[in-house]
Amino acid sequence: MPAPPEAWPALLVADWQDTRDTLHLWTQVVGKVRMARTPLVNHWWNVTLYVTDRGLTTGLMPGGPAQGFQIDFDFLAHRLDIARADGERRHVALEPRSVADFHAEVAGRLDDLGLHTPIWPMPVEIPDAVPFTDDHDHASYDAAAVERFWHSLVDIDRVFHRFRAGFVGKASPVHFWWGAFDHAVTRFSGRGAPPHPGGAPNCGPHVMREAYSHEVSSAGFWPGGPGAEGTFYSYAYPEPDGFAAWDRLPEGASFSAELGEFVLPYEAVRAAADPDALLAEFLQSTYEAAADLAGWDRVALEHRGP
Repeated sequence: MPAPPEAWPALLVADWQDTRDTLHLWTQVVGKVRMARTPLVNHWWNVTLYVTDRGLTTGLMPGGPAQGFQIDFDFLAHRLDIARADGERRHVALEPRSVADFHAEVAGRLDDLGLHTPIWPMPVEIPDAVPFTDDHDHASYDAAAVERFWHSLVDIDRVFHRFRAGFVGKASPVHFWWGAFDHAVTRFSGRGAPPHPGGAPNCGPHVMREAYSHEVSSAGFWPGGPGAEGTFYSYAYPEPDGFAAWDRLPEGASFSAELGEFVLPYEAVRAAADPDALLAEFLQSTYEAAADLAGWDRVALEHRGP
C-alpha cells in the first residue's frame, strides 16, 4: 500500500515554474471547452474547474441529446480523461509536451467522440501570450511537482469549504479559475458594484464587469506572487475606505500595496502548528475587513447556528 500523501506539502515555485506555466495553459484549453459547452452562469461560475480525489474536473457538461461528458485531469495516472456519459472514453497523456500538441490532441479526442468543440485559442489573463496553436515553448511536465501541487489544493479546498459554510448569503462555489490559475471562494454583500474598469490581458471589459457586478470579498490561493511557495490572497471590490490599514491579521499576513490585497505566504501556513487554523483565521479576518468597513449586514449574512 502506498504511503499516505504529505499534508500541506512544500512546493517551491522556482522548482516547478516551467511545469506550472505549461499546466496553466493546459487548464485553459480544457476550461475553454467547458465555457463553450455550458450556458453563462452569473460571474462566469459555469467555466471553472473543481478539485477531485485525483486532480481537477470540469464536471458534467452537455454534449447533445443523451450525450453529456466531462473532462478530468488525473494527477495520479497523469492523463487527461474525456468521458462520454454512454461509457465511451478517450485519454490524453500528461507528459512533457507542448501546448500546441496538447491542444491538438484534446481537439482530436473530442472529435473522435462526436464532441467537436471550437474554442478561441488565445490564452487569457496572461501577458504576452501566444495562441495555443502556436505555443511550442511551454512543454514542461514534472509529474511529482504536479502531484504535490494537487495535494496542496486538496488541503486548501477543505479549509475553503469550511469557510464557505459559515455564510448564508450569496457565495460562490469553491472553484479553480483557469484564467489566473488560482483556487478561490467569494462572498457577496447582496449589493451591486460600480462597473469594473477591466484591464486583464485578452479579456474584454464585459468579462470583468460580469465577474464583479456585485460587491464582493474574495479569497484564494495562487502558486505564485510574493510567497516562495505560493500566496493566499484576499481582496474586496469595491475596496472600502481603510481597507489597506486593517491590522487585525494573523501572524505572517500583510497588505500588499502592489497587489492591492491582503497576502499570506503558503509557506507560513505550511509551517504553522495548525495550518488549517491559521488559514481559517486569515480568511475570516480579511473578510471582516471588507464586511465591517463596507457596512455589510453581517447578522443577516452569516451562519450562526450549531
